[in-house]
Amino acid sequence: MKSIVLSSVVTALLVFSGCSSKEPAVDNKTEEVSAPAAQEVQAPVTETVSSESSVVSSTAENSSTENSAEMTMSAIESKLPTIYFAFDKYNITPEMQARIDAAAELGKTDAAKSLNVKLEGNCDEWGSDEYNFALGLRRAEAVKKALVTDGIDASRISMVSYGKSNPVCTEHTKACWAKNRRVNFKLLP
Repeated sequence: MKSIVLSSVVTALLVFSGCSSKEPAVDNKTEEVSAPAAQEVQAPVTETVSSESSVVSSTAENSSTENSAEMTMSAIESKLPTIYFAFDKYNITPEMQARIDAAAELGKTDAAKSLNVKLEGNCDEWGSDEYNFALGLRRAEAVKKALVTDGIDASRISMVSYGKSNPVCTEHTKACWAKNRRVNFKLLP
């Protein structure tokens, strides 16, 4: 019994201790990239079709409803924004709230009402693995609360934290780290 209590205390200390008070050091040798996509707007993916590819095969004519649902799902997913966070934070800024509001409106459309969403919390490389997994989950929870407030049913939303294991940028710069502090939306059938 004592070992269970002791291991619980040690685990709690590891999760809550992290490296949150340390300011990241910037490698001045690498070139800084622009700030994360705080101003970026994800454009929907469009495809151009040449006259030669307009010939439809009989297989494509008989495409199932599932394929058209997948296309709809990917088209909707391409319109969902990425939500960014400040260093060691999980609060939502007004700018990111506007992105969440737009995602919620998209989630209320007829095409998206039958889909579920997975919120993927991510962190930069600073802090322990345990701390970053907890922080990634807190970020996903903050986005979930905002979506529920905007009228999305909580039962449609699942969450996962990747901590620092799923970076989109691996350079050692502040701009790169800022791109990794995010929550991504993934649609599920």
